[in-house]
Amino acid sequence: MKLDSQISFFSSVDFTSVLLFTKHLSVMLKSGVSIVEALDVITDQTKNQTFKIAFQDIGEKVKNGQSLYKALSNYPKIFNPFYLYLIKVGEEAGTLDQNLVYLGITLKKNHDFKKKVESALLYPEIVLTTALFVGGGISIFVLPQLTDLFKSMDFELPLATKILLSFSGIMKQYGVLIIVAILFAIFIFRSIIKTPFIKPIWQRFLLKLPVLGVFIQNVELSAFCRNLGMMLKSGLPITSAIDTQKQSTTNDVYRYYLEVIEEDVNKGKSISESIINNKLEYFSTLATRMIAVGEKTGKLDESLIYLGDYFEEEVDSAAKDFSVVLEPIILLGVGLVVAYLALAIISPIYQFTGSIKR
Repeated sequence: MKLDSQISFFSSVDFTSVLLFTKHLSVMLKSGVSIVEALDVITDQTKNQTFKIAFQDIGEKVKNGQSLYKALSNYPKIFNPFYLYLIKVGEEAGTLDQNLVYLGITLKKNHDFKKKVESALLYPEIVLTTALFVGGGISIFVLPQLTDLFKSMDFELPLATKILLSFSGIMKQYGVLIIVAILFAIFIFRSIIKTPFIKPIWQRFLLKLPVLGVFIQNVELSAFCRNLGMMLKSGLPITSAIDTQKQSTTNDVYRYYLEVIEEDVNKGKSISESIINNKLEYFSTLATRMIAVGEKTGKLDESLIYLGDYFEEEVDSAAKDFSVVLEPIILLGVGLVVAYLALAIISPIYQFTGSIKR
């Protein structure tokens, strides 16, 4: 088994190791240390044993005359195409130390950005998962105990209680099967939306949603603008930069957009012209106009980096608003369920005690 496969199988890609590798290498190269010596020092300092072996292998390959780009490209699970292309351009242009600085900044920003997105989606996931398990537990273990009590009452039960008893009876007999079926359905659904045919349809559907669609659009535009801007700033040709970003994105809608843009740019058209002519609707008007301004002034890299920061701020703001918006909706939903349960359970008990007094 190749070492890169071992890294993929035994551990997740250690962001900290890659970031430290990038920063330490840039500092040492700026200080005049040779790349071979720098790689030896980094290998000695690395605590993660899997990555230590990888960095040692990279160092040996560089000692034997391979370029750093070629040595790193043996580990695509650690170094993505964006990373590799910036290294390649830096070596060819003699600006490797500067490109490593760009990479360090971009890696940190992308990692922080990813964490913001994950934290924004974590709150609803936790609440919905908890609600599913608590609701299932009450339905299977609590409600069936009340069924026998209510059935022993010799009077007409309220409609709310009848509905609750019917639901309780179903859960008592088939509760475990229902919960397993729901979990299985979720698993099947998630598997289906990852298939090559359904994935772009599902992603396009999500982009059309009022709030979530704008959030996803800002996430994709932030990554597109920042990465493309950094690649252009480091000296990568625009066609290579677009192709690299196309390989990096996981959203099929934006990957198709990048294919269209790449084809038009190869024909001599500008990025903004391609977006407008092909009516790429999920590029915002602001992004299109700022890209057009950057192309006209010859400062496309600066415009893209600015847009990357702008859309990141939009995502950050939306992430903070998510919990504020979702909290009252979730509380209202929970409150309605609790109110219904209280009505269905307390009403017959109240009627029963009233009949005893009479």
